[in-house]
Order: sequence, then structure tokens, then C-alpha cells
Amino acid sequence: MDANPILAEVVRGNWVENRYRGAYAVVDADGQIIASGGDIERAIFPRSAIKSMQALPIFARHAEDRFHHSEAELALACASHHGEADHVNTASGLLSRIGLSAQDLECGAHQPTNAAARDALRDAGLEPSALHNNCSGKHSGMLSVALAMGVPTAGYVGREHPVQKSVRAAVEAMIGEPLTEGKCGTDGCSIPTFAAPLRAFAYGFARMSTGKGIAPEYATAAQRLFDAATSHPHLVAGTGHADTLIMQAFKGRVMQKVGAEGVECGAIRDKGWGYAIKCDDGSIPASQAMLAGVLLAYADPDAEQRAVLEQYAHQTIRSVRGADIGVLRVTDAIKA
Repeated sequence: MDANPILAEVVRGNWVENRYRGAYAVVDADGQIIASGGDIERAIFPRSAIKSMQALPIFARHAEDRFHHSEAELALACASHHGEADHVNTASGLLSRIGLSAQDLECGAHQPTNAAARDALRDAGLEPSALHNNCSGKHSGMLSVALAMGVPTAGYVGREHPVQKSVRAAVEAMIGEPLTEGKCGTDGCSIPTFAAPLRAFAYGFARMSTGKGIAPEYATAAQRLFDAATSHPHLVAGTGHADTLIMQAFKGRVMQKVGAEGVECGAIRDKGWGYAIKCDDGSIPASQAMLAGVLLAYADPDAEQRAVLEQYAHQTIRSVRGADIGVLRVTDAIKA
């Protein structure tokens, strides 16, 4: 099998220091490949890039009917957040309203990703809770699904729990592929993660964007989730993060979500196209350069949007003294 193309590289001085191989696909809601590079049929773990798909049971299992999730809570269900105050408060508010607390979350606790939030927690003499976990919004949504289904909340992260079976069914319905036990692992937040072809995740985001080829209840749910996420981009990531800045700049036109190990997924909503990207070695900065290249080539950015994308397409490397000494950049392997 041929190696994937070099989609990003690091240039230090006058020499290419490092090269990043990867694959990308831009797909429409009929499954037509608009553009691609590399092996798009290779199965990947999408990780957190598909949180919006994993949030679909909030609607499919009628948790939204029962608990009336706010737009902020729906955005947070799609998020890998930084543990800033609005992230923590939104997750805590939903849990309180449905009669649960941080102790019911089974995602584990870690320090906030945001440095200012970490400092504030330390200065207050507090330890991080599961609310600070970047997945606490997704897990709070899953707890609401468990309550709506009338099943135990304890153990909701297990592969055989009704909540995770519902999540698995929703993802399969979006990507048009079975999620098999032969390609299954456990995500960092303890829920199951299943591998499927890179192309299929791009296809799933195209179908979520358009509603084409999916059940009406999923189509409505997908629009609600995409609208919530793009209207509250800070809740989906946090201060200074690429996902937040890109969605802010595109003003609803682009739904964007990063996943661990160099995965990027999303939708160019006004075109009805989904995209999926995997950096082979898992580098997030390199995957962000690839993402910027795809959106520069296919999302028709205006000047403001182009300026935001360019800072990821060409990431300046600086010395400790602040001198410009190199660049991490997307290659010409991604172009219109």
C-alpha cells in the first residue's frame, strides 16, 4: 500500500526538518467525493471529532423533550472544552436541573486545559473535578439520555449500556457503516470508540449538514446541534482554540471539531459538504495546518476567514527569544 501524501511540513531556516503524512476527504451528502488525498478508506478512530454525532441520542431518546436542553448545553455536548468558567457552569447547570451532580460523571477529572482557568483553580485552593474534564458536556448529555430512557445512570460509559448502544446506532446511521467489535477501543473519557473509514465520517457530516439520506428526527437533531455549536463556538473549545476561532469567523457556515491523535472533522454547511482529516502521526498542530488547507481550498473564505485560516496554514516557529526561525505549513498536496 502506498504511503499517504505529505500534507504538512516543518521548515527551519532553509531546510525541511519534518514531514507529516495524512489523508483527507471532502464528500457531499450523496457520497460523491469532492476532493481527497491519501487512503480515505483506511479505518480511523474519530475520537472527539464526532461528539455532535454522539449527542444525537439527546433527541432520538427524547431527553430534549423531557429536559429542554439550552442551546449552550447542546453546544457543550459537542465540545472538547477548556474547563473555563462558562464551560464548568453550563455542565453543572444541566446536571443540577436533571437531579444529578459531578459525582455522577464517569469521565474522570483533569486540570483545565486553559492556563488562566488552571491558575484560578489553584489560587482558590481547589482540585479539578469531572466538570473540568473537556468531555463533561458530552457526558452530562449522556446522563440526560439515561434518565430519559429510564435506565441506570451508573455505568453509562460501558459498551453494553443502553446509552452507548444508542450512541453507536446514531453514529452508524450518520456514516452509513457498521461499527464493529473488531475495530473498537476506549476513548480517553472512558466511552467506547469505533474505527471506520475516514471517508465515512466526512459523508456523515455532509448528511448531518443537509439532512439528506437520514431519518427526519436525526436531520432535525443534527441541525439543532450544528446551530448550537456554531452559535456558541467558545463553548465547543475555548479561548484561542482553532475550533472556536474558525467557527467564529465563518459565522455558522462551518461546523468544525478536532479529535485526539490528529483528527479533524466538520461540515461546510452552505455547500452541504462534510470533511474528515487524519494526520498519520497524530500531531494536532499539523492536523490544524491540514484543516486550514482544506478550508482555504474548498470553503470559499472571505478576507477575514482567510486571515484566521492562514495563521494555522502557516504557523510561525519562534525561538525562546521570540525570533522567527521556522514555519509549520500546509503543502501543495491540498489545493483546489
